[in-house]
Amino acid sequence: MLIKSIHRSLDKLTGLLNQLSENEYSNSCPALSNASIGEHTRHILEMFQCLENSYELGILNYDNRARDKRIQTDTAFAMQTILEVKKGLKTENKIIYLEQIIDGLNLRIQSNYYRELLYNLEHCIHHQALIKVAVLQCENVSIDENFGVAGSTIEHRKQCVQ
Repeated sequence: MLIKSIHRSLDKLTGLLNQLSENEYSNSCPALSNASIGEHTRHILEMFQCLENSYELGILNYDNRARDKRIQTDTAFAMQTILEVKKGLKTENKIIYLEQIIDGLNLRIQSNYYRELLYNLEHCIHHQALIKVAVLQCENVSIDENFGVAGSTIEHRKQCVQ
């Protein structure tokens, strides 16, 4: 179920990227503190890549992202990266240690792969909400009304309608 939700969220992102020109994708947007849709897309994907690349070793540090500019400037490359991320998702849970340096101290916290997948899904949705702000300024782009909306909010809205 979790992997299906991630696939759905990434598919929505692909659907959006298919509609954007390279300029709409890579130009800075004042509403996003001068970040671009591409930069947010890169950030989403590199978090997933970081988790995937850490799976075997079991030590994860999200600060060790590649920061590949091609993802943020080339929609075709970004869409190919989305496909690779989807293919790279593992189905077996395992213990993973999350590492991060905070205030000069190296912290290591036990987590697990599914927990980090869930974190990445929620992180993806959060950044999609930011992307939606920029997309609303683009002409001729249609976006799913639930793009960038948390699953719990969608379920709550359904219950309110009933």
